[in-house]
Amino acid sequence: MPSTTKHGKRYQDASKLVEREKSYSPEEGVELAKKTAVAKFDESIELHINTSADPRHADQQIRTVATLPNGTGKTIRVLAFVQGESVSVARAAGVDFIGDEDTIESIEKDGWTGFDVAIATADMMGRIGRLGRTLGRKGLMPNPRTGTVVQPQDLPRAIEEAKGGRIEIRMDRTANLHIVVGKASFSEEALLTNIAAALDAVSKARPVSSKGQFFNQIYLTTTMGPSIKLDMVQALALKVL
Repeated sequence: MPSTTKHGKRYQDASKLVEREKSYSPEEGVELAKKTAVAKFDESIELHINTSADPRHADQQIRTVATLPNGTGKTIRVLAFVQGESVSVARAAGVDFIGDEDTIESIEKDGWTGFDVAIATADMMGRIGRLGRTLGRKGLMPNPRTGTVVQPQDLPRAIEEAKGGRIEIRMDRTANLHIVVGKASFSEEALLTNIAAALDAVSKARPVSSKGQFFNQIYLTTTMGPSIKLDMVQALALKVL
């Protein structure tokens, strides 16, 4: 969303490229986002969506997942809470950390969260329930709704998806969604495909109780750049290639 924060010269120069009142087509928006990513690092490109959902009502909360066909450009560290034979299965699938008793204790007592996604087999949920206070606040607690609580036979698929382009989408207290859809170094086609996948996931997660127009505004931003307003009709018409 547009920011009122004071920024430096690079931001000001990048802002001159953006017409604040104009609604850009997705193609124009992606091209412009790449041009305004002038930092010395590979900036993330984020999709910001304002919805008409009312976060005060539990039945209008949005929490879903999306699989970005081209990933996010970030290396995802995955922890798996597993036991027995599932330990070797998880390791073979490329998991970064095994959630054994020592790990559980480190999370509970020390607040360790050196991972990006936590997956658990269903038989482990009784043992890790006490971690909800630590992991829940950071959106890391395994949850069946987000596909991070699985049966042992589904563990390889879940790890592969988590390390690929699978992301969790959660609405904040102001009915906004903030979704990383790639890096400035991505091709325009890759970014457009990821944006289409993210918007499709949000559309499918629309609460049944939400009436009228659901999407209010859609913006693209880079890590250090200005907001770029997208034409909603054209953005919602994007298809996953």
